[in-house]
Parts: sequence; C-alpha cells; structure tokens
Amino acid sequence: MGMVLGSFIREPLVVALNGELGSGKTVFVRGAAAGLGVTEMVTSPSFVLLKIYRGRLPVYHFDFYRLDEAAALEDLGFEEYLPGDGVAFVEWANNLPGLLPAERLDITIERFHDHGGEGRRLWLMPRGLESSWLVSRLIESVTWRVDGRLNMLPLDLSKEHRGRLGSNC
Repeated sequence: MGMVLGSFIREPLVVALNGELGSGKTVFVRGAAAGLGVTEMVTSPSFVLLKIYRGRLPVYHFDFYRLDEAAALEDLGFEEYLPGDGVAFVEWANNLPGLLPAERLDITIERFHDHGGEGRRLWLMPRGLESSWLVSRLIESVTWRVDGRLNMLPLDLSKEHRGRLGSNC
C-alpha cells in the first residue's frame, strides 16, 4: 500500500504515521519511498530523528518516538522539511501534533490477529485537497484478493525495488 501511495504523490506533502511499536510504520515508509523512486534501503530514523532520501521528490523520514512537546522544536529545524520541497513521513506524529501542518495525510496502522494470522489495518484521514485526491486515487486503484491481501503491485515495480522492500511488502 505504501508503494502504491508513493507512486501517486505528485507534490510536497506531510504524511503523519501513528501505530504501536512493530505495527509497520517504517515498512510503510519503505514502500512509499520506493513508489517515489528511492533506490536506497530506507531504515528507521529512531536515533537520528531524520533521514533524507532522493527520489522523484525528496523524501524526509522523521521519527518522533523519543520526542515530546517539551522538545525545543525551533532548535531542531524540522519546520523547513514539513513539507518543504518534498514528502515528509513522520512516524509517531502524535508525539508532536503542534509541529504538523493542517494540510496532511494522517495514517494510523493497527496490528490485529485473526484466523488468518497477523494482519494490518490502515486508517487514512486526508486533511486537505491533495491528500483527499491521493486517498481517492488509492481506493480507485487497489484491488484485493478474497483473503484480504493486495491483489497486484504497480507494473513499474522493478526487481531493484522489490529487493529493497523486503518480504513484508
């Protein structure tokens, strides 16, 4: 899903990601970055707070897990990247809600278990015209198998990207 969404992003945007530890936020960003043309391996920025990748648009990957509202935000300089000239993916966005722009795409990833094993639910909340267009495009473009898995990946997914996405995508 991340890769499909990334392939549709056409202008600067903030994507706010929330979900418990291990829910798949970084895996989602890895897929979205591949959809944006990033060829290097996307990894969690937990300890460095921000990683920057080159794709069709610059990709700014934030992790606010260790931050809270008491952090000296003006000292961090994040506002120039939100969204800046690229796409900012913010993991643990709820930790610093005051830093996020009003126009963004909020995504909550929920892990669940059922008779088929472990799965994920994505809750998409568009906030603004661009994110509303993206969610509409995603819904129109994705088909599902009876067992709930994604039916097909975009045709332009190269072998290079498949290797970087890992087995969870």
